Amino acid sequence: MRRSSQAVTLDDGESADSTAVSSAASSVWIKRGTPQFMRVTLALFSAGLATFALLYCVQPILSAQFGVSPAESSISLSIATGLMALGLLVTGPLSDAVGRKNVMVTALMLAAICTLISAAMNSWQSILLMRALTGLSLSGVAAVGMTYLSEEIHPSVVAFSMGLYISGNSIGGMSGRLLSGVLTDFFSWRVAIAAIGCCALASALMFWRILPASRHFRPASLKPRSLMINFRLHWRDAGLPLLFAEGFLLMGAFVTLFNYIGYRLLGAPYHLSQAVVGLLSVVYLTGSWSSPKAGALTMKLGRGPVLLGATALMLAGLLLTALSAVWWIFLGMMLFTAGFFAAHAVASGWIGPRARRAKGQASSLYLFSYYVGSSVAGTLGGLFWHSYGWPGITLFISALLLLALLVGWRLQQKQL
Repeated sequence: MRRSSQAVTLDDGESADSTAVSSAASSVWIKRGTPQFMRVTLALFSAGLATFALLYCVQPILSAQFGVSPAESSISLSIATGLMALGLLVTGPLSDAVGRKNVMVTALMLAAICTLISAAMNSWQSILLMRALTGLSLSGVAAVGMTYLSEEIHPSVVAFSMGLYISGNSIGGMSGRLLSGVLTDFFSWRVAIAAIGCCALASALMFWRILPASRHFRPASLKPRSLMINFRLHWRDAGLPLLFAEGFLLMGAFVTLFNYIGYRLLGAPYHLSQAVVGLLSVVYLTGSWSSPKAGALTMKLGRGPVLLGATALMLAGLLLTALSAVWWIFLGMMLFTAGFFAAHAVASGWIGPRARRAKGQASSLYLFSYYVGSSVAGTLGGLFWHSYGWPGITLFISALLLLALLVGWRLQQKQL
């Protein structure tokens, strides 16, 4: 679908499109192979790693400590992702107005501090409060990192760079679950949470020191009228609403599987230890390979085919987890994880090129849908687990992935 090249004029009479084009033409893109590219890659990789480690370090280690059920324990994750989703509606437009780097640094530091405080909490309610504040703080990292890359990296390697950023997410998710499981077995859950909080704080300091300042950023208005104009523009786009739906479905499927696969393996007939279940998080490493690979493949095959292939890989992996042997379950987890991070890399990398302006707000809307999917599906999955066990979880996730395939097919048919 061909876009209109006509610029949209804001209240002050300035043309946002012409300003963006002229500023991009006068600035220098960051290209692959340069020292700046390495600094950006390392900084955003560490930020993605810290974000996912902070999000996913709590489950299922808190279930036994506070005597709550698996479904109730999932609230510690759902409340963090839910508040993160709400915060995205503010931090994305805020970064459009005040800049990318300051918002990300502040957000990551606050999230690390909230996690350190949660290690000293004594009640389930206080843990949930700190988890909510952690998720709210992390909203300032997730969307802004994607926007920074789409603005500063040369367009020919944005997809690859986005894949590297998402690979940090995959290793962060693995690190959070692995370290928390192992450290809880050998020490205590408080030591596990505190250790992850300290690592995140160190990542925030490194991020602040090495990330280059924005060169293509131009501040946008925070006036409510301007925000609403941009909001309507995003939802009227032919592709962005479909990408928002894709984020909801993909993340909902991913979180549901990893929320409850641990409980399956801890119980009969497997009776694996918490440390061994935590070690299974090494499957996240497949995402660190698949996400940059998917970004590179989009340059050859196009975004639609790669997105559909990655989603189909998730479905194949899910079906393998329905088998009883641990090795089949582990292989299924590997395929499922590789497919998820590849699909997420493609979908998230699609947002920047689609958004006409206010890219921070567009990325926020995608990740708002993404983390709402985490909160809603992650909690609903508990009902299926409680009532039907793993077959119920398999049926629920299959439905989400079939819908994701339909949305991906629509995106490809529109040739966006």
